[in-house]
Amino acid sequence: MPQNLVSVMALLIGTLFLYLGNGLHSLVMPMRGTSEGYSETVLGFFGTSWAAGFVLGCIFARPLVKRMGHVRAFSGFISLIAIIALMTGIVINPTFWVLSRAATGFGTAATAMIIESWLNERASNESRGMIFSLYISITLIGIVGGQMTVAFVDIQTPILFMIAGIFYCVAMIPTLVSNAQSPAPLSEIKLDLAALYRNSPVSFIGILLVGIANGAWGTLGAVFGAKAGLSSGDIALMMTITIFAGAAMQMPAGRMSDRMDRRYVLAILSGIAWLAGVQIFLLEPQNVLTLLLLIAVYGATANALYPIAVAHANDFAKPSDFMNVSGGLLLLYGVGTVIGPTLGGPIMERFGPYALLGVTATAHALITVYAIIRSRLRAPIPVGERDSYQSISSGTQTTPESLALNPRSQLSSTTSEPTPPKPDSDAGVEAA
Repeated sequence: MPQNLVSVMALLIGTLFLYLGNGLHSLVMPMRGTSEGYSETVLGFFGTSWAAGFVLGCIFARPLVKRMGHVRAFSGFISLIAIIALMTGIVINPTFWVLSRAATGFGTAATAMIIESWLNERASNESRGMIFSLYISITLIGIVGGQMTVAFVDIQTPILFMIAGIFYCVAMIPTLVSNAQSPAPLSEIKLDLAALYRNSPVSFIGILLVGIANGAWGTLGAVFGAKAGLSSGDIALMMTITIFAGAAMQMPAGRMSDRMDRRYVLAILSGIAWLAGVQIFLLEPQNVLTLLLLIAVYGATANALYPIAVAHANDFAKPSDFMNVSGGLLLLYGVGTVIGPTLGGPIMERFGPYALLGVTATAHALITVYAIIRSRLRAPIPVGERDSYQSISSGTQTTPESLALNPRSQLSSTTSEPTPPKPDSDAGVEAA
């Protein structure tokens, strides 16, 4: 095992348990809330509150970490989310749960940023790509593993909340006992909406809509499953299939986007996600296998959209702007995840659980139409001049600090000469 990987194993183990806790806690709350009779609007606010806290954490946690120090800040924030996980198993109250999700989202963003900055400090140029890929894989495994825990324990008991608290506490141990030096101050990413839109309207609108669709599904998918009559095990399997199908689709979709106009790839994948969502919405399949198959198609296409939209935006950005563009889009995605469950909850409450797929289908239809329209207004960047596609996680799984681990950030930091504008950048032609 490479020495650089050995030196970060404690941090990666902490990451695994952090996301085990996140995956479990984020799934058990809407499932338990459904069994308690909470309305879909209230259940949607669980996701709205968490996403808002996460975005605010990405923006405002940096000065807190700087003032407290990485070790104390990490232990403090992770203690906070562990206490909240335990308290939500004791205090069964919708108002408390909504407020607690905001605090959990903020604390999760802060702890993830600290882990990511530590990993970046320990990574060398040679090992950066491997550590980055391993980190993304571990977050995925952690979320899925936490979700699958629901299948083995009765959600009517506080045991799952206790297990989530244990996961969070265990996540603290490897990082606290690690001998890794305290990293440099956290990166500062500003959300400049005007600049992001000027750089690439397709990526701006697309990522906002992807955030709305994924935020609605990520928060209310379990509620949909419960209302549709699925067992706890089937709900956990459904949510897991969505994630794994999206992960499996990223590389084929990325290769396709490297060979053709990325906007066409966005339109194709969004169109398939729209078709799968519409079929579920209209047909309301009662057969579990049929439903899971359509969900797999939906997850494969819907969860492959974010990295392609980011790659398209970076095609039109200077290498030195990689961090700001990617980080800004990540935060914009977070804004979308705030909007998604806020819209999805009341719509489900009014029109029934299958209307959730109507919400996601609408978002994907808009992406398809907009991507096609914009592709006619500007020629794509030639294939040889594009940046290569790289698989990345969406905004509510990682923070802007993780972008420093991306191998491309090292290339950006070594670019000292101004980069000539790419074809049709700003002058004479409207941006793509």
